[in-house]
Amino acid sequence: MGLLREAASSNYAICQADLLIKNDRQAKVYLGNSLIPHDPHSREPGDQLPEAGYRFDFMLSNPPFGVTWGGKDGYETEARKLVKSRYRAGMPRVNDGALLFLQTMLAKMKQPEKGASRIAIIFNGSPLSNGDCGSGESEIRRWILENDWLDAILMLPDQLFYNTGIYTYIWLLRNDKPASHRGRVMLIDARQQYQKEPRSFGNKRNRISDGHRAWIQERYREGWAEGFVDEQVKCFRREDFAYHKVSVVFWQLDENDRPATVTEPYEKAFTAVNLKKEQEFYDSELTFRVRLKIGETETTRTFTLGPKDNAARQFKALMQDKPQVLAVDWTHRHYVKDDEYIPFGEDIEAFLDREIAKPIIRWQDSPQLGYEILPNKYFYRYQPPKPANELLAEFWRLEKEAETLLEGLAQ
Repeated sequence: MGLLREAASSNYAICQADLLIKNDRQAKVYLGNSLIPHDPHSREPGDQLPEAGYRFDFMLSNPPFGVTWGGKDGYETEARKLVKSRYRAGMPRVNDGALLFLQTMLAKMKQPEKGASRIAIIFNGSPLSNGDCGSGESEIRRWILENDWLDAILMLPDQLFYNTGIYTYIWLLRNDKPASHRGRVMLIDARQQYQKEPRSFGNKRNRISDGHRAWIQERYREGWAEGFVDEQVKCFRREDFAYHKVSVVFWQLDENDRPATVTEPYEKAFTAVNLKKEQEFYDSELTFRVRLKIGETETTRTFTLGPKDNAARQFKALMQDKPQVLAVDWTHRHYVKDDEYIPFGEDIEAFLDREIAKPIIRWQDSPQLGYEILPNKYFYRYQPPKPANELLAEFWRLEKEAETLLEGLAQ
């Protein structure tokens, strides 16, 4: 058995002491950072159970939340030595190494024909959705889902841990899914499955009892069946977590719902390169009014740049006297550039027409699908607000209560 943890001598000592007390002679525990390769000559030991020689049937991990692994306080240089092997799916942001732990475990899975593996790991909410389309986190999620390793995610109650009160999630992964699980991911909402601690221990005020564990196990076992209905259990196709990130340019409308133009100061650097970029983006006539100072004389020159004009040549002609540019205004179509996140499977053009409802100039899909998992969204239940008359009655009750308190202070 191997313990996959960051290098921490106190944790190592506590673990060894625990094994001595239990007289456990089978477990093997190593002091080292399991996220980096091991070098016998390095001052910091690395992973001494590398996937080249070690594979496991079951793996459990409760990695620390929000650990920095990059920058001057991290071990990014060493970790990136595994970028073409263990971390080939992607590298998460340098201030959260949670998905490095998961990739380390996935690298140590047995092949299905050799017995397969199962993994359970506790995360906070960050690995579910942090990172935009194409980022390291999204690419890691895509790799896991497209390989059909993610089996289920269990949403836990808050205030279960001593040092944090946040909600946490158990990810269950396996590479030997039975037919009823394939291509699917189960989400179980167990946030209400707890009882209060008799007394709080730091942030730990809740506990999960045997009865709550039995509730969770029953729903995991039975929830895959066709026709199973439970408000706390939902099964999704893995594609349901995918989305398109579409860059769209549309024409803003004026107060008369007609395509608008705008005149405004040009706040970017007034250069030939920037003029070329504006020309390509707007693909229409642009009018510039440039206030120049030539010697002691100030003058304003106006020129129009069309889609086919040579921007560099016009800029060179304007600046041939090497004037000082005092100010620039320009008139252009009022285009807006935005990113739309569209669920996989939706017709992109139909979505843009429906959601933007403005003249669309152009759109471009990202080269890769993004992936995110949003359990709170899937289990959201609308709670209608109180009727206005009840809110008003509550307001007047509080008002009367405040008056009584003030009268008491006056006396």
